[in-house]
Amino acid sequence: MKTLLFFSTALGCASAVLAQTPTIPPAAIQIKTAVLAAPVNKRDSATVYGYSPKNEFVLLRQGTNELVCLADDPAQKGLNVACYHKDLDPFMARGRALKKEGKKADEILKIREEEVKGKILLMPEHPSTLFVYRAKDENYNAKTGDVKDGYLRYVVYIPYATAESTGLPTKPEGPGMPWLMDAGTHRAHIMINPPESSSDHH
Repeated sequence: MKTLLFFSTALGCASAVLAQTPTIPPAAIQIKTAVLAAPVNKRDSATVYGYSPKNEFVLLRQGTNELVCLADDPAQKGLNVACYHKDLDPFMARGRALKKEGKKADEILKIREEEVKGKILLMPEHPSTLFVYRAKDENYNAKTGDVKDGYLRYVVYIPYATAESTGLPTKPEGPGMPWLMDAGTHRAHIMINPPESSSDHH
């Protein structure tokens, strides 16, 4: 009885571990889906980061243009990929590093703000774009990289921009209308969210 109980417990633990280990798509599939966030003419030459078979965050492809793309996190449901201007990479990479250390969102915000003010972390002095593309789990095939009914939104970082310097409202006032979020801070950015009804951008 004890042997059977031990075997059942061990099997249950092994099943739990296997269930927690995400299936990592091949690099080609990760690249295919990651660049869906980028403008079509930028996709073939963008740098792409993703996940190794051991679920390590790695460089999948070195690009030659100004965009850096991030593959979907295989541990999360659905598809969520992003591409951004390479000059934003120090800011984005610092956020990933702090998250890996176990820091919470508010801690990451505070640390990066202090580092930007202290000139330790440099933000681009020019407007820099971030593209975010997502799709629901049922609309994404991780084996083939096929996606339907995806949604693409846009963010333009302009550090320390204000409503006065841009002429933009600081809250959304209509479908798809640009607005300024975190105005006056190091991470001030223009939000552009197209209406969901016109969301198929793949």
